[in-house]
Amino acid sequence: MMSYTLNFLRLYYSLVLYCILSLLLFFVFMIIKSIRYHHLMNMNPKIPKLPPGPKPWPIVGNLPEMLASKSPSEWIHKTMEEFNTGIACIRLGNVHVIPVNCPTIACEFLKKHDADFASRPKTMATDIISNGYLTSVLAPSGQQWKKMRKIVAKDLLSPIRHQWLEGKRNEEADNLMFYVYNKCKDGDLVNVRIATQHYCGNVYRKMFFNTRYFGNGTKDGGPGVEEKEHVDAVFVLLDHIYAFSASDYIPWLRLLDLDGHKNKVKNAMKIMNKYHDSLIEERIKQWNDGSKNVEEDLLDVLISLKDANNNPLLTTKEVKAQTIELMMAMVDNPSNVVEWTLAEMLKQPNLLEKAIEELDNIVGKERLVQESDIPKFKFLNACARETFRLHPISAFNPPHLSMNDTIVGNFLIPKGSHVLLGRTGLGRNPKVWTEPYKFQPERHLKNDGQDISLTEPSLKFISFSTGRRGCPGVKLGTTMTIFLLARLLHGFTWNIHPNTSKINFDEPLKLVAKPRLRIDLYNF
Repeated sequence: MMSYTLNFLRLYYSLVLYCILSLLLFFVFMIIKSIRYHHLMNMNPKIPKLPPGPKPWPIVGNLPEMLASKSPSEWIHKTMEEFNTGIACIRLGNVHVIPVNCPTIACEFLKKHDADFASRPKTMATDIISNGYLTSVLAPSGQQWKKMRKIVAKDLLSPIRHQWLEGKRNEEADNLMFYVYNKCKDGDLVNVRIATQHYCGNVYRKMFFNTRYFGNGTKDGGPGVEEKEHVDAVFVLLDHIYAFSASDYIPWLRLLDLDGHKNKVKNAMKIMNKYHDSLIEERIKQWNDGSKNVEEDLLDVLISLKDANNNPLLTTKEVKAQTIELMMAMVDNPSNVVEWTLAEMLKQPNLLEKAIEELDNIVGKERLVQESDIPKFKFLNACARETFRLHPISAFNPPHLSMNDTIVGNFLIPKGSHVLLGRTGLGRNPKVWTEPYKFQPERHLKNDGQDISLTEPSLKFISFSTGRRGCPGVKLGTTMTIFLLARLLHGFTWNIHPNTSKINFDEPLKLVAKPRLRIDLYNF
């Protein structure tokens, strides 16, 4: 027993000594690297400087300031305001983080130097969520990313597939009407966040698993326990996917999980896998044993893809990882845009009246809104654009990883930098937008009568981004967003509760809704 204890203590102290020596070597390496960089800068003033930013501490950079703030995103924006700059450099550990709030510089990154910034950084959360970077959005630049992006763009989100799946989207738009109508009939307040998020979840489940519910659902058309758990898990993943975790900048901290992010991501993934894995495995079995040979949804498409030798193009792990990533991509923006747009319209009733007038002029009151109506809704599209600008789903776009030392905006962007395009910073930039904090859809209306798109190639705000890492699902995202908004506004009147003096934007939007169309249009 004594011998075992001594051996254990020797091993323990050896590991401690190893960790201490490793940290010391790391610190020495970082100090030498920092000294060499500043020496080169002093010796050759022609070398472009880094963008302006706070002076970093040795080794840890600006991590102490970031971690001391209540919100890392707000701290970054405040820092940029203090330096009065549209591009900054904030060192977190050994990583140069480059936030950008200037559309001209943003376009330089994603247009002029798009190839140099077409990769993604590796983080704790993205590694877990993508099952080791097997997916299209989260994978770093390379063959796997090219393969998966091609599949998503060509085989899943192509115009042909979009048209093929229109019936499934219509079913869920009809079910949304049925659900909200039943809430009205029962005299309940409508939780707009639940309605919009679960419409998106329903569309996803119908498009990938050909079902609305994982369980029995509810008689009123709303989500059951399983669907609530499923969607809640997705938003946990979205909250943590590129969160500012110290362990992503000082990797050895991942062993400690100081901020608890790793545990939350793993728990959310267990929920996702609980609902997805058995369905995917059973479907693969059906295709392998020949009991299924007709594509009915996008899961069938993924499973039935073949390579040049007529073997399955994707592994089971790739199918599972990509289905989770696409769920994350489908639920956030449409639900966020519709909830915020409705809230802003209630603050300015004239906007709500104008939207209803447009809907009634185009659709009338004898039928429901259809997808074919969407291009005609100029004011509604302008409202959605304004919400993307003023109320983005997150403060920053997913980061771009610099694959080379690059000069952008006359600044040096070192290889390995994380470039963050500021959704709020770009959309609320006072140098670009007049009255940037005021909701004004009219600023997006065109005088030439052309259709209004939700995309913004000039990056004055971010909806679907652009370049190699731009969203391939623009058509689907636009359709879901405007279809959802139009159905809710056309089908119901909306008011805050009489006992509520004003809308609390920190809580889910709960409203009084009443049907405004013929009753038979709500029964499916």
